[in-house]
Amino acid sequence: MAHLIATQWQPLLMGLWNTILCSIIALIGSMIIGTLFTLLEISQTRILRVIGKVYVEVFRNIPLLVITMAFFLIIPMYIAKINGFTAGTIGLTLYTSAFIAETVRAGINSVEGGQLEGALSNGMTYHQAMRYIILPQAFRVVIPPLGNQFINLVKNSSVLAFVAGFDLMYQGNLIANDTLQTIPTYFIVGIMYLIITLPLSYYMRHLEKKLA
Repeated sequence: MAHLIATQWQPLLMGLWNTILCSIIALIGSMIIGTLFTLLEISQTRILRVIGKVYVEVFRNIPLLVITMAFFLIIPMYIAKINGFTAGTIGLTLYTSAFIAETVRAGINSVEGGQLEGALSNGMTYHQAMRYIILPQAFRVVIPPLGNQFINLVKNSSVLAFVAGFDLMYQGNLIANDTLQTIPTYFIVGIMYLIITLPLSYYMRHLEKKLA
């Protein structure tokens, strides 16, 4: 195993970096998109509620690999040429955003309804009440499930391996095929995933206790 690390550390580190980069981009993007579609789902306008609901149901109920392959194959064919990393990141972002939308919606629903009415009666607009009163409380409630979504996002980033995204799993597959050291390679890959997910898990627990 030491020999494997010594000879293959460069591709492994490149894969680790691409996994971290993909996860950060997808995390930020999915939070923004997920929150946006949450607001559409609870909008006072029926057509916006329908749009939000359709988006969430579609991306929640299609496998991540199918979404990723669709972007990897369809976008270059009809829109613009993109690489596997970009296609995988887009697919992961949209897939995760649907789950985040439902998580945030549950948090908003847990906030006492009278607070929105009170904000409106005090002269706030609906959007101001959501921004300054409801959403801050909702996010405090949903931190634990959001933390789980973020950790799942990191693990789900391995889908890039199927579209030549040069992520950690992709590099692991190449090394295992080239060296025929399957078990040591995937053991190292698993350890490198833990390097990402364990600190995130402990931080989310700390944040949950701090905000409790």
